Amino acid sequence: MSNYILDLRKTVGHRPLLQVGASVIVENEAGEVLLQLRADNQLWGYAGGSVELDEVVEEAAARELYEETGLRAKKLELIGVFSGPDMHYTYPNGDAVSNVDIVYLCREWEGDLTPQEEEVKVLRFFAAEDIPDALMPPNIRPLRLWQKQKLS
Repeated sequence: MSNYILDLRKTVGHRPLLQVGASVIVENEAGEVLLQLRADNQLWGYAGGSVELDEVVEEAAARELYEETGLRAKKLELIGVFSGPDMHYTYPNGDAVSNVDIVYLCREWEGDLTPQEEEVKVLRFFAAEDIPDALMPPNIRPLRLWQKQKLS
């Protein structure tokens, strides 16, 4: 969690915060998507997190990708900006957020898969038709869009 969000939480507690996220859907040469099994809720999702104050969104996405997976993005392509009621989420600790998630696609990357110990239990590539049902709720719409494009 970003330092900015942690500082806000000291003041507002668990009340909903508007949170700007920068996320990356990684696709390998076989056209599979990289998903991570999150340690906090046991759900699958893509790499991403909060944008810090004055941070460039693309840099935040690349930073989150590296922190959570060990991969360095060579190129990021904007997939879209996702917001609305289906992006609202309450974490297991009770912190509520209304996400505005700026999601990128990364097909060019380098590095070795290394899960971030405190946040990620497993990193695994999935074919579009094999994406698990147990997805992080705010990740569903972007992942289904990616999946639809792959399967059409």
